Amino acid sequence: MVAALPADRVGELRAEKAALLKAESDIEEGWKRLRSQQDLATELRAAGHDTAQAERLVQLLRQTLIEWERHRALIEERVAYLQRQS
Repeated sequence: MVAALPADRVGELRAEKAALLKAESDIEEGWKRLRSQQDLATELRAAGHDTAQAERLVQLLRQTLIEWERHRALIEERVAYLQRQS
């Protein structure tokens, strides 16, 4: 027989799953923004413009995405933990 999760754990699991969906959506959108910024930097470079700021933004977007992916992994671990408690 599988024990049921207490109501607070059920709510916590539901909230973590919602956070995971949001994190996945945010990461997907973030990768789109990063690719767009990379394309813009390439176009600027090809046109002979200074790309220092555009390249810095690419670096910042990439670093942000790495942190978002780490956060997603923590959420996944929490979801797995809560599911094991059931």
